[in-house]
Amino acid sequence: MRLVFAGTPAVAVPALDAIAASGHELLAVVTRPDAPAGRGRGLVRSPVGAWADAHGVEVLTPAKPREPEFLDRLRELAPDCVPVVAYGALVPPVALEIPRYGWINLHFSLLPAWRGAAPVQHAVLHGDELTGASVFQLEEGLDTGPVYGTVTDEIRPGDTSGDLLERLAHAGAGLLVAVLDALGAGTARAETQPADGVSLAPKLTVEDARVRWTDPAFAVDRRIRACTPAPGPWTTFRGDRVKLGPATPVADGPELKPGELLVEKARVLAGTATVPVRLGEVRAAGKKAMSATDWARGARVTAGEVFA
Repeated sequence: MRLVFAGTPAVAVPALDAIAASGHELLAVVTRPDAPAGRGRGLVRSPVGAWADAHGVEVLTPAKPREPEFLDRLRELAPDCVPVVAYGALVPPVALEIPRYGWINLHFSLLPAWRGAAPVQHAVLHGDELTGASVFQLEEGLDTGPVYGTVTDEIRPGDTSGDLLERLAHAGAGLLVAVLDALGAGTARAETQPADGVSLAPKLTVEDARVRWTDPAFAVDRRIRACTPAPGPWTTFRGDRVKLGPATPVADGPELKPGELLVEKARVLAGTATVPVRLGEVRAAGKKAMSATDWARGARVTAGEVFA
C-alpha cells in the first residue's frame, strides 16, 4: 500500500523501520515542526523527521494538520492509509477522509483503558499488571475508534515507563505492519471498543512528578518509575530540587518519618507513610546523576534531615 506516516518522537521510529522493511511504499512522513532544543535553543528536527531525512523520504511539517497547503499535498500524494504513532496533534476530519483507509493509530495501551497522551505512565503509576498496544481507526474522539488488533505485555516490578515504552514500541511496530498488511489484503476487521473499562491518561506534569513522601512505599515506587524518564521524578532537599532514580521499598527497614533520610554504609533510605524506600540514583541541581550513597556523602547528610 501507499503510505504516509505520521509521528514525532523516538518511540515512533521502530514503526518506521518496520514499515520500511515491509514492502509497503512510504511516500512521506508528517511530523511536528522543528523545535528549539539544547543550551543554544537551536531548531532541531524530530526523530521521525531525522529518520526521513536519512532515508531520503519527504518530510511534511505543518503547524496544524488542517493547513490548506498540507491538505493539498496529502491529496497529491494520495496515500491508501496514514499510520500514526505519537504524532502529537489533533487530526481534523477533512484530513482523516483523504486516505482510502483513513488514519490508523498505534496506541500504547489496551483500549479502552488509558485513552490519552500518557498511557504507559498511567499504567505504571496505577499499578497495572498487564498492558499492551492497540491499533485502531483514528476518528474525532479521543482514542475512541474501532480496534483492529492488540498485543499484550506484562508490567514487571522494576519497569520504568521508559523500559515499558521501548518494549511496546517494538512489539507495536509488528502489530501495525500486520494491520496494514490485512488492510491491503481486504481481511482486516475492526471491533468497536466496549463502553466499560474506559480510563483516561492525560499528560503527566512536572508537579505530578513530585514525590509524595506521605504516600505508602508502593505508591512512591510507582510514581518514581512512572515519571522516569519524563517528566522526571523529583523532590527537594535543603530547599533545592533534586531528581531521583528508581527507589525500592524495604519491607524490613527501620521506621522513618515521611521523607526522613537515613544514611547507612551501603544504602540510603527515605521514609514514607509505610516502610522506607532505598534510593537508587540522585541528581542534585547542576550535577550529574550519582548513586545515593555518593550523593549523601558529598552532601554530608546528617541524621534527621528530610526530603520535603
